[in-house]
Order: sequence, then C-alpha cells, then structure tokens
Amino acid sequence: MVERVIATDEALALIRQLQAEHGQIMFHQSGGCCDNSAANCYLPTDLTIGPYDIQLGEVGGVPFYIGKLQYEYWKHTQLILDVIEGQGGTFSLEGSTGKAFHTRSRLFTDEEWASIEAQVLSDLA
Repeated sequence: MVERVIATDEALALIRQLQAEHGQIMFHQSGGCCDNSAANCYLPTDLTIGPYDIQLGEVGGVPFYIGKLQYEYWKHTQLILDVIEGQGGTFSLEGSTGKAFHTRSRLFTDEEWASIEAQVLSDLA
C-alpha cells in the first residue's frame, strides 16, 4: 500500500521529542491562513477534527489530517513531513524548539495512483 504521508528521520525525531514533552499529539496540514501551508502539530484537545477533515495517515504513530479542500488540491501527491531550522508556526507545538515542521510533496507515479484509487474503491465496498 502506498503511504499518503511520510516523515523524514529529522521529523520523526522531533515528533518523539514533542511526544515526550506533551504526550499525545496530532498533525493538521494548514490550508494557508496565519501559518501558511504548514503541517501544524497540536494536542488533540487543541483542534476539533470535523467532517471537512480527512486523515491521510500517520507519521511516527501520530495521526495526520488535512482539510478536504486542501486534500483536493494535493491528492495526487505524497506529503513528506520534514524539519527546517527556524521559528515554527505560532500555533504549532514545535514553535519554541528553534525548528519548524515543513511539508514537501512529490507526485505519485501512475502505478501508485492506480493503487490508491483501487484501495479507495475497496474501502467503499
């Protein structure tokens, strides 16, 4: 199965650091408001996931969500959660670490996309 979201080793290390400090966490890919188009890390009690959000998968055992409208724009890509040096998003838990989560993407190959579509149809059956 093709993963829709993955994380670099640096992102996984920062996830473990945040889990050690905060316990349970989650990600939501921002649609571009105050924190631009960034993957923001939250405590599960800090953000309500609703009917307009899709869980793309998990990174480091942490759920990763995206809004449906944002998903429609990025559905043909694999999201790659990475880390850069600098100030994190003002809403995101890593903001004080001197690092920031950063989303990169790559287009799925035709074969990967066919596999994803087949899995979606299977899930609907």
